[in-house]
Amino acid sequence: MAIQPEILLITEDYLKKYTAITDAVDPNIIRPAIYLAQDKQITNYLGTDLYNKIATDIAASSLSGDYLTLVNTYVQPMLIHYAMVDYLPFAAYTIKNSGIYKHTSENSETATKEEVSYLVEKERDIAEYYTRRFIDYMNFNQSSFPEYTSNTNDDIHPDHDANFQGWHL
Repeated sequence: MAIQPEILLITEDYLKKYTAITDAVDPNIIRPAIYLAQDKQITNYLGTDLYNKIATDIAASSLSGDYLTLVNTYVQPMLIHYAMVDYLPFAAYTIKNSGIYKHTSENSETATKEEVSYLVEKERDIAEYYTRRFIDYMNFNQSSFPEYTSNTNDDIHPDHDANFQGWHL
């Protein structure tokens, strides 16, 4: 089940506050990266039921107690850095009816592909650090979050693995 795009676990301003994104960046450019990171990463670690519980509480402005602690201390730090992983490769581009454009500025130099890749990997490292903290926290506190283990059938079941090493052949 896909997440609802109108329910974001962080705002664009929150992402700007805790990353190198400046206030001048259009929130409409940032929002898709937040949505994508929630859908790809956060739902993968929370599972469908816990994600839906948190999203519903946020939409109703009723997030509180252990759930508020979980979101503020563990989920939001993961999300801001996964959102940066998804945002950075596209930050310099605009897609319009007439084509794809790369932004330039008179008093700056465009980052190279290698530099952007380096920044993406740094953000991924930070996101993985917060993901490990989340998984450790959930291992000891999952009884406080019954939705974490209540997924059934085609729901997304939470990933409990913090091994980010990739494939080894």
